[in-house]
Amino acid sequence: MLKAEGVYKKYGELEVLKGIDLSIGSGEIVAIVGPSGAGKTTLLQILGTLDSSDSGKIYLDNMEVSSLSEKQIVKLRNEQLGFVFQFHNLMAELTAVENVCLPGWIGKRSEKEVKERAIELLTTLGLKDRGDHLPSELSGGEQQRVAVARALINSPKIIFADEPTGNLDTQNALDLHNLLLDIREKFNCAFVIVTHNKELAEMADRVITLKDGRVV
Repeated sequence: MLKAEGVYKKYGELEVLKGIDLSIGSGEIVAIVGPSGAGKTTLLQILGTLDSSDSGKIYLDNMEVSSLSEKQIVKLRNEQLGFVFQFHNLMAELTAVENVCLPGWIGKRSEKEVKERAIELLTTLGLKDRGDHLPSELSGGEQQRVAVARALINSPKIIFADEPTGNLDTQNALDLHNLLLDIREKFNCAFVIVTHNKELAEMADRVITLKDGRVV
């Protein structure tokens, strides 16, 4: 479903990615691990269209993403990709429901339809009674579940997660591990997860290790 061929990336004189080839199958959970500075987050951002490579190609369902215009890439990202980050990136002034709705509203879907879907997702993720709360009124684990619901709102084919348990305590991290497995079963979406968490990596279908900008 997702494929990278010969991906290189430099920042100034620093060569971060040195010819990455990989593929992610439909519904697959893949963990990307490696030491700090190996290029994990850079690779995740390029795979997720948040950054572009200097050379190489990214394909989604056999469509070459780099051949699309910026407007087309933004549309593809909104409709087919989801994102979960370490620090949640929730809008402080919006309720949990409103935060989940944002990608749907940006995609100009029906406001009523999107809100109903957001409430449904929050209920599925165990936050039925927390939808009207602001992020500051939620625990770290609850905030991360809101972020997961937001990533799911447009029914993406693939979700990219950058250190999703990095800001959680042990119990909440374990809960999130189990949640990701449940989501894969319920929504049939793939996950690409950058993590230093050994337990999270071990629950993946496959582990890709990066070192010095290369797959090892």
